[in-house]
Amino acid sequence: MISQGLKGVVAAQTSISHIDGEEGQLIYRGVEIRRLTKKYSFEEIAFLLWHGTLPSKVELENLKKELKKKRVLSSAVKSIIDQLPRNMDLMSVIRTIISAEGTTDYKWKPTISQAIKLTAMVPTIIAYWQNKLEDKTCHEPQYEMDHVENYLYMLTGSTPSKAHVDALETYMILTLEHGMNASTFSARVTASTESDMVSAITSAIGTMKGPLHGGAPSGVIELLNEIGEADNAEKVIRRKVENGEKLMGFGHRVYKTHDPRAVALRKKLLSLGGEDSWLDLAIHVENTAIEVLNELKPGRSLYTNVEFYAAAIMKSINMAKELFTPTFTASRVVGWTAHVLEQAEHNTIYRPQSEYVGEFKNPTAFE
Repeated sequence: MISQGLKGVVAAQTSISHIDGEEGQLIYRGVEIRRLTKKYSFEEIAFLLWHGTLPSKVELENLKKELKKKRVLSSAVKSIIDQLPRNMDLMSVIRTIISAEGTTDYKWKPTISQAIKLTAMVPTIIAYWQNKLEDKTCHEPQYEMDHVENYLYMLTGSTPSKAHVDALETYMILTLEHGMNASTFSARVTASTESDMVSAITSAIGTMKGPLHGGAPSGVIELLNEIGEADNAEKVIRRKVENGEKLMGFGHRVYKTHDPRAVALRKKLLSLGGEDSWLDLAIHVENTAIEVLNELKPGRSLYTNVEFYAAAIMKSINMAKELFTPTFTASRVVGWTAHVLEQAEHNTIYRPQSEYVGEFKNPTAFE
């Protein structure tokens, strides 16, 4: 029996994460994601995914120090970036620079130190390229800033607000890992050949680049732009529902109920209420959409997905749409590297079969 795209096929056992689409659950290392976003930082949850436990105070400080040390790009790496054509898309830039990192330091078996280095590099690559492209000053990493705050600083050159850091950090935590998705599978397939960590992550980045996987939530941005102000929300949404138009940012192919990532983001944004108008508008639009749907299509349940609030966050911090998928990549590299490390523990090369559907020609015609 053929399962197109390997849909529904269990290809590996993992202890990294679990997704229950029917119950609307996302679990990292045995802990429901909404519990983790309440009190833990990007660095703490990255440690959890890599090691299987939350860090002690000393372990956390050591991880932060290593991330800060490794986030600085060498002059050689900057030179490579400077020589890339300006019309190169940012995901290709990231893929190229990460590939260039594949020196003899990266051998089978992969290590957590390698995972930390790649995680530290990606935000700096993004910021360096974006500032270069916009002919702006390329801001060096700030040692006193933690991972997400420093990323925002490097993009703008100014200290970001706490509300923006909290919102983006929550989003990045929620997108660190999401099971055997296409890019994670790609990383594990490459790692299964006993190739190196850099090759596996380069494979994952190439897969993430595809619009069917890492596409930006531009449709949600367009919806929020069209609404503009809270007073317009009901009119716009009612018109779209009555015309049978798709409400961008609502619904998910895996989650049949609430997307737990959207729920966690919503809770975070509610705690930041009044601190950013676009974040407030997103909350209002969701509430209005649910009310309109209940009135016009009773019995039909439709819930926001993580892209809905991701779009609101990206818009609130004035992040260019070209940065959406790269920012997703900057968080997901933690999950990819965790899977590469897990693959190495009990490695078996991936070798699925295919079914031949071509012709069997008369052999005498070729004699």
